[in-house]
Amino acid sequence: MNERKLILASASPRRQFLLKEIGLEFTIDPPHIDESFPADMPIEKVPSYLAEKKAKALLPKIKDEVVLASDTVVILGKQILNKPSDRAEAIQMLTDLSGRTHTVITAVCLLSSTKSDCFEDRTEVTFKNLTNEEIEFYVDNYKPFDKAGAYGAQDWIGMVAIEKIVGSYFTVMGLPIHKVYEQLKLF
Repeated sequence: MNERKLILASASPRRQFLLKEIGLEFTIDPPHIDESFPADMPIEKVPSYLAEKKAKALLPKIKDEVVLASDTVVILGKQILNKPSDRAEAIQMLTDLSGRTHTVITAVCLLSSTKSDCFEDRTEVTFKNLTNEEIEFYVDNYKPFDKAGAYGAQDWIGMVAIEKIVGSYFTVMGLPIHKVYEQLKLF
């Protein structure tokens, strides 16, 4: 693995955990950017657009380091389920996901002063039918307000609600670590 210093452009504890688990050392420097995107952008392109935007925000700060930025979206039908703003929105998102299959796309952008490599991974996730009590229990006890789609696959709801995953579990957690590992070796 390359010995260049790695900067994680994210405050996500899940992304930090996954990088540590494969033995990488890194510093954390989350960019504070506007995460809006063009209204006419196809929703499947949003995570790549935002991951690249996050990485480029740190470009003026880097010399020989490699920046790793990532963005995850949950797509149900033709709608992106972002991070919920409050309890009611989290409950609504989980109610919408209940008994249905949705797509999780996580995009990653690796960036240095001389090179850029952006890629993504998609996973299909199927939830069982959830009761209102299960949804409210999860929202009230796990506070999923920092998670796209109002859930974490590694949390209680993931353990009791996910019936099927087609793709990478780690993509659903927020970082397709298998692809990150391979791309960092090339970088």
